[in-house]
Amino acid sequence: MNYDVIVIGAGFSGAVTAQQMAQAGKKVLVIDKRPQIGGNMYDAPDENGVLVHWYGPHIFHTNSQRVWEYVQQFSKWFPYEHRVLGRIDGQLVPIPFNFKSLDTLFPKEKAQEIQKKLLDLFPGQRTASIMSLLSAKDETIHSFGEFVFEKVFLHYTAKQWGMPIDQVDRSVIDRVPVVLGYDDRYFQDTYQFMPEKGYTPIFEAMLDSPNIQVQTNREAGTMLKLDEVNGVISLEGTPFQGPVIFTGAIDQLFGYAYGPLPYRSLRLDFQRLETTSFQPAAVVNYPNEEDFTRITEFKKLSGQELPGVTTILREYPMAYDPMAAQGNTPYYVISDPENLALYQRYVKLAEKFPNLFLCGRLAEYKYYNMDGAILQALRLSDSLLERKSL
Repeated sequence: MNYDVIVIGAGFSGAVTAQQMAQAGKKVLVIDKRPQIGGNMYDAPDENGVLVHWYGPHIFHTNSQRVWEYVQQFSKWFPYEHRVLGRIDGQLVPIPFNFKSLDTLFPKEKAQEIQKKLLDLFPGQRTASIMSLLSAKDETIHSFGEFVFEKVFLHYTAKQWGMPIDQVDRSVIDRVPVVLGYDDRYFQDTYQFMPEKGYTPIFEAMLDSPNIQVQTNREAGTMLKLDEVNGVISLEGTPFQGPVIFTGAIDQLFGYAYGPLPYRSLRLDFQRLETTSFQPAAVVNYPNEEDFTRITEFKKLSGQELPGVTTILREYPMAYDPMAAQGNTPYYVISDPENLALYQRYVKLAEKFPNLFLCGRLAEYKYYNMDGAILQALRLSDSLLERKSL
C-alpha cells in the first residue's frame, strides 16, 4: 500500500485521525508499540468474564454534540451517571463534596448553617472552588474550606502527585469543586454514557477500513527516521512527504534529547474476588490513610450481572520512569513552568519537520479528557483535509 498518511499511536487521538483520513479516501498506516489497539482505553474480559479497563477506569462524558454524534457511529451506548464515594473519617460520602457529604459529616445544625452561608455567598452558582472557600472572609466558610481541603484534597493530592500540595498546579485542585446542592454525580456534562460492549470494539470499528493498515508491536523508531538537518521523515528508508500524525510521547520521539518529560505513573493492582459486590459504588476514593488513591469495581461501570465474582483495581501513584520495569507508563502531565519550557524545546525540534503533526495528551504534553482528545483529533483532521496538498 502506498500510504498518504502515517499515524503513530492507536489510542483515541490516533484512531480518530486515521478514521477521518481513511473516510476521505486516504491510505493510512497506523503504528502502535503495544500488542493491541486502544491505547489506555483498552479493555477486555478477564478470566472471570468481567470487562476490565486494563489501564485504569474510563467514563465517557461530554458537552460536545459533535463528539457525541461522532462516537455513536462506532458503538451502542447506555446511560451512565458516574458517582464516586470517598472515605472520610471512616464514612463513605459523595465526591465531589456536596450537601449530602456535609449532612453526613457535620452535626445537623452546623450543616444547615454552612449550607445557608454557602448559598448566600455564591448565589446562583452550582459549584464553588476549594480556593474560593479558603479565601472567604466569613470564618464559618473559611473553616469549612479548611476541613474539605484537608480531608478531600491535601493527602490525596500529595499521594497522586508525589509532592507537597503547595507545589501542585492550582488547576489540578480546582478540577474537583464543592457542589452547592445535593447533586452527587461526579460529572455534570450533557452526555454521559458507557459503550455497551466496551471501548476496544469502538477502536476495532474505527480502524476497520480497507484504507487503513494497522501494525501493532512496532516501535515507531524502528520504522521512521527523522533527519533534523533536512527536515525529512523517512519510512523504512524512503522519504515520506505526507502528514505524519504523532500521538505518542514527544520526548521519546526525539530520543530524550533534552531528558524525559516528567509525568506521574501508576501501579495497578487488580484483584479477582469470589463475591457478587465489593463496594457500594463503581469508584471509592481513599484520600487519607491508605497508600492507594482509589478502588474501582468494574462490574459497576459495565453493568454486567455476574453473580459470585467481581474484579477490583487499586491504584498506587508512583514516579514515572520510561526505563523502569514499573511506572513506565506516563499517565498524568506535571504541568509547571519548568516542564512546559522543556516541552517547548521538543516542540522546536518537531517544527523542523513541516509534515509532522502533534496530537493528543503525550504529544502535546497536555491533560485531555476522553472527549477533549477526540475533539482535538477531529479538528486536526479537518485542518489537514482542507489542505490542497493532501
